[in-house]
Amino acid sequence: MFVYADNAATTAMSKAAAGTMLPAMQELYGNPSSLHQKGREANMALIGARETVARCLNASPKEIYFTGCGTEADNWAILEGARMGAEAGKKHIISDAIEHHAVLHTLAKLEKQGFDVTYLPVHENGLVRLEELAAAIRPDTCLVTVMFCNNEIGTLQPVREIGALCREKGILFHTDAVQAVGHVPVDVEADNIDMLSLSGHKFHAPKGVGALYCKKSIKLKNFIEGGAQERGRRGGTEAIPSILAMAAALEESCAHLQENMEKVTAMRDRLIAGLSQIPYSRCNGDPDRKAPGIVSFCFEGIEGESLLLRLDLAGICASSGSACTSGSLDPSHVLLALGMPHEVAHGSLRLSLCEYNTMEEVDYILEQVPEVVRTLRQMSPVWMHMLEHMDDPYQ
Repeated sequence: MFVYADNAATTAMSKAAAGTMLPAMQELYGNPSSLHQKGREANMALIGARETVARCLNASPKEIYFTGCGTEADNWAILEGARMGAEAGKKHIISDAIEHHAVLHTLAKLEKQGFDVTYLPVHENGLVRLEELAAAIRPDTCLVTVMFCNNEIGTLQPVREIGALCREKGILFHTDAVQAVGHVPVDVEADNIDMLSLSGHKFHAPKGVGALYCKKSIKLKNFIEGGAQERGRRGGTEAIPSILAMAAALEESCAHLQENMEKVTAMRDRLIAGLSQIPYSRCNGDPDRKAPGIVSFCFEGIEGESLLLRLDLAGICASSGSACTSGSLDPSHVLLALGMPHEVAHGSLRLSLCEYNTMEEVDYILEQVPEVVRTLRQMSPVWMHMLEHMDDPYQ
């Protein structure tokens, strides 16, 4: 059996997205900035896609800016928030320790430019605590950036409450919602969000397209100099086929959001219950505030890389954490922020499901993972050392 369980890294394109993209590539080849017929056709399609994305987020079309990816949207939002803060004499930013590197590296860049960044702890469950956020706010705080859903452990942050606190204090609030949009309800108005980043390939759209939501009261400056595209804020001819495919995929995901959430949550819970039976295993993240499809486990005494390779041989595609750091031998910064020892964090496994997965695939995973863990532990000197201090590790 083949099982794709790495949907947090990327998803397969949906029929709706592919069925929209291919005709657009063949027919809507005009430049949407051109005045002739083909240009007008492309522009009308672009307007429609912007309206669709806005509707799915409960935003205005004028608040949607198309980007090349979620990382670009993160960079744009954070750098703009910092710029506006600096112009007002405020150079303090608040974030947390388990953000995606698109956020963390941008913040590190700003620190080199004289900004002061407070990284809130997330404790053992991966959640930002509102009281600690409130205590960290200073008169010079200009931006709070906290992700909606963590890409490694699936923890859902209290975004609505964080946004409400920021509104009360007059501070911009940005959220990296790359793992949330299309998978859980997202409403920029109800959730008190000022800026939001999303990426199409996380909800069955093609790679290479994303979007930034920016509340209309915020005056963005140009991010990419060039033409007048994206209301003059991001130069470069729009990738019409990809944008239309993303709008189609998002519309489909939102139309079936509740049923997809119920299906994926049931598979997730079955997976967690089964993997929890493995001795000396740990499910990471908050048990209640959790995304439907992301399951993160650590297994003591083994290396995550060996686990992934063996699962791959069994036909199971998984990961040890963020796909963006898969080439690194260092343990996940997310797991370390939860207080996990290095040697335990090395034995991590992330299985991420979507509505395309089945219970039969979950059962196959539950057949394979315990056997692979057992085999690797029998080969592990670390595990052998641990055995000396256990009465019976399999009881």
